[in-house]
Amino acid sequence: MDPEEFRRLGYAVVDWIARYRAGVGELPVRGDVEPGSVRDQLPGSLPEQPGTLDALLADIDRVVVPATTHWQSPAFFGYFPANASLHSLLGDMLSGGLGIQGMLWSTSPAATEVEQVLMDGLADALGLDPAFTFAGGGGGSIQDSASSGALVTLLAALHRSDPRWRTDGVDGTERVYVTVETHSSLAKAVRVAGLGARALRIVPPMPGSPAMSPDALAAMLAADRAAGLRPVLVCPTVGTTGTGAVDPVRAVAAAAQDVWVHVDAAWAGVAALCPEHRDLLDGVELVDSFCTNAHKWLQTAFDASLLWVRDARTLPDALSITPEYLRNAASESGAVVDYRDWQVPLGRRFRALKLWTVINGYGLEGLRAHIRRHVALATELAGWVRDDPGFTLAVPRSLALVCLRVVTGDGPEADDAATREVMERVNASGEALLTHTVVDGRYVMRVAIGSATTEAAHVAALWERLRREATAVRG
Repeated sequence: MDPEEFRRLGYAVVDWIARYRAGVGELPVRGDVEPGSVRDQLPGSLPEQPGTLDALLADIDRVVVPATTHWQSPAFFGYFPANASLHSLLGDMLSGGLGIQGMLWSTSPAATEVEQVLMDGLADALGLDPAFTFAGGGGGSIQDSASSGALVTLLAALHRSDPRWRTDGVDGTERVYVTVETHSSLAKAVRVAGLGARALRIVPPMPGSPAMSPDALAAMLAADRAAGLRPVLVCPTVGTTGTGAVDPVRAVAAAAQDVWVHVDAAWAGVAALCPEHRDLLDGVELVDSFCTNAHKWLQTAFDASLLWVRDARTLPDALSITPEYLRNAASESGAVVDYRDWQVPLGRRFRALKLWTVINGYGLEGLRAHIRRHVALATELAGWVRDDPGFTLAVPRSLALVCLRVVTGDGPEADDAATREVMERVNASGEALLTHTVVDGRYVMRVAIGSATTEAAHVAALWERLRREATAVRG
């Protein structure tokens, strides 16, 4: 394919994407398919000869689109949002067009330094302590996910806890502290790092709250140390996946003392772009690392997870391995950042270009407006729930997340069964998609408002559907 043919076919692909996005709101949010049905529609063997792009796009329309969960639908209220804005798609195209491998500064200086500038700028825009910037002795990197961010910070924490870790590995005394609502990526990081499930300690919540209890954490740390164990990392969360709970970071950091504190703010952290939500990050200036995802609520297509560390030496100290073929004058000078030392893989693509395109296209004010619009919609929905005796809020609204259950008047078991059935009916209709969680043993529907195209009419339509299905279920 030469550049001219690419130009012609590229126009066709862009036209297909534009058509799909223009009509995604009319499609069932979740495809009605059975396991294996997609495989059955595809040839049993791969083609020996090249095909046409027209035929490929026709197959995508025929096979892929009907079997897709449409995360960009304005009626997608499940999990957390995945804002693959069209601006970010343009950035991905530019990144792919350059086709660079940015593992070292020397393999693409622009990829490294654009990322450094963006991460320092976003640290300032979020109100992070200047110590998290490169100028302040720390720095940020764009990881593929918060899961990867959790893993590399755990590895850095292991190394800081005992530098012999790099040669001797773990010894079975390491302990990591989370809550019941901490994202499963922390449990996976513990497993991948070889610590084993017994290393994961669940800190009880504060009375009447799902948030981590600093007093309980302090007691657990003291007891573990007395037993000869080695506390390595504490992970408070700002905006848990289940209910949007916010752990008291300042008090947790004080209780943790010299233990590495990593804040997982994958969903909610970007809300700190808005000054009125800056209190979410209270105490973050005391922690060792902080992560939030641009690919959830910041108009940036997956993958783009923003990780900052207070000490820029910690990740390279733990992760750097330098074979001869990676040695070069710039790296040896110590004057540059080699991002391959900030992650598990060696290779990395130019993710910063996608994020740069988004910020250029929206501006920080546009991104703030995007967040504020969803918070306002969730506030209105929560008000409707409070005013309707047939529903109740399971927990207070958290930013753009509303957790609710159906009230039948027949007790908790009947309420839980009705809540489950209502959610299943809504999802089966294809008109919206919700997910669930469990709070204090009770089944709860989650409404996560965050799709780039969700407007007031979509939330109102969901609420009317919930009321209609609840009436039907109650009989």
